[in-house]
Amino acid sequence: MNPFSLDGKTALVAGASRGIGLAIAEALAEAGAETILAARSLDKLEARAQAIRERGFRARALPLDLADPDSIVSAAAAAGDIDILANVAGINIRKRFEQYTPEEYARVLQVNLHGIVSLTQKLGARMIERGRGGKIIMIGSMTSLLGLPYLTVYGITKSGIAGLTRTLAAEWGRYDIQVNCIAPGMIETDLNRAIWATEAMKTWYQGVASNPRLGAPADVAPLAVFLASRGADYITGQVIAVDGGYSTTAVWPFEP
Repeated sequence: MNPFSLDGKTALVAGASRGIGLAIAEALAEAGAETILAARSLDKLEARAQAIRERGFRARALPLDLADPDSIVSAAAAAGDIDILANVAGINIRKRFEQYTPEEYARVLQVNLHGIVSLTQKLGARMIERGRGGKIIMIGSMTSLLGLPYLTVYGITKSGIAGLTRTLAAEWGRYDIQVNCIAPGMIETDLNRAIWATEAMKTWYQGVASNPRLGAPADVAPLAVFLASRGADYITGQVIAVDGGYSTTAVWPFEP
């Protein structure tokens, strides 16, 4: 059997309406999983799921608002038994640390961390009860590994996601549940496209990574499929960067 096939598996992708989440949902479906696309915007999700079905794969939409505890309970119940959970949903507010309001702080933590924790508790408990193992894939960021300015609250949540990954891997390994985290680097999406439109940012990035092109959601999705497959059964508790070398390399204008 193909160790990377997801035939017979059911996957839920939280935050699947666009960007990295949508790319992961599409890739999981293409690998054979029945894929549940979950997010707030149900109309958009229905269209995304329909497009996947029209290509011959299995997908359905599910409303989920990680800022609403009742929505999390309802979504977890409606999802049924799942084998793969991909936690992609997140928001960001970029500003100086001293300028964050209590409301902004609370909202980012609720969506990016508290909501993810609640959803993972509920679906993970059902994985344990079923006794058939499972895969949990977190989406962190470069702030799971590095300090970057004007992302303090976001960085708190993504550092928390990395810690949650490691501790759950230690706790749930006995149930054959693998938990890993993908840390995307400079991936261009609707949420940050305006930042990368400036020449200053483009010039800066040319000098900091061995692969100087910006990443795309499609660069992240294949790793999620691998981590969801039997091929990754002996990989757990890892935070894996998909960043073109940004976190580990640097280039300079010198030629010997």
